[in-house]
Amino acid sequence: MNLILWRHAEAEILRAGQDDTERELTAKGRRQAKRMAEWLDARMPASARILVSPAARAQQTAGPLGRRFKTVAALAPGRSADDLLAAVGWPELSDTVLVVGHQPTLGIVAARLLCGADQAWPVKKGAVWWLERREREGLV
Repeated sequence: MNLILWRHAEAEILRAGQDDTERELTAKGRRQAKRMAEWLDARMPASARILVSPAARAQQTAGPLGRRFKTVAALAPGRSADDLLAAVGWPELSDTVLVVGHQPTLGIVAARLLCGADQAWPVKKGAVWWLERREREGLV
């Protein structure tokens, strides 16, 4: 299974009275999303499942891929690493899953899967962590 963790691109600053999930991408964020979408689209299999946070900035980040995606409440800002891993079905699935989400959850998931510790690893805005789980001779 390939698990791709894509942090939403640069978003507007939260305005007074605005709900955090309503923040949209800046012009720079739209450019970041477009560049990363082009890179991902050239490398991801057509069968990849794409799961996206309901936050506007995550939806707008996923948009330039031009692929169908599913909005998943478990990926919303403030949700846990456990919520994300349950939503993607880690580690049981054998296909590629792309998650468009938020910090610190994405960094915690990357740290947990790579070193077994829940640490808030940094993930830059618009960047990805591409994790692959393989079995070799019965070992994971």
